[in-house]
Amino acid sequence: METIGVSKLRENLLAYNNEAQQGEAIIITSHGNEIAMLVPVKKETEASRNALKELRKTAQVGDVVSPIEEEWEAVG
Repeated sequence: METIGVSKLRENLLAYNNEAQQGEAIIITSHGNEIAMLVPVKKETEASRNALKELRKTAQVGDVVSPIEEEWEAVG
């Protein structure tokens, strides 16, 4: 994670914006004190899809809504 002063951020805002879009987080300082952090926006939809893709590697995915042909016996 990169740390920069606020004046350097002002001078190179587009470059740091591009870094954030690429996934980099940047700490911003003023007079040596951390004051803010520039971070990429977390895309919830994309993260959810990626999590489902990972889950499909280990889980069986199928139709859970349609009725099945199999008869079940009630335990009583």
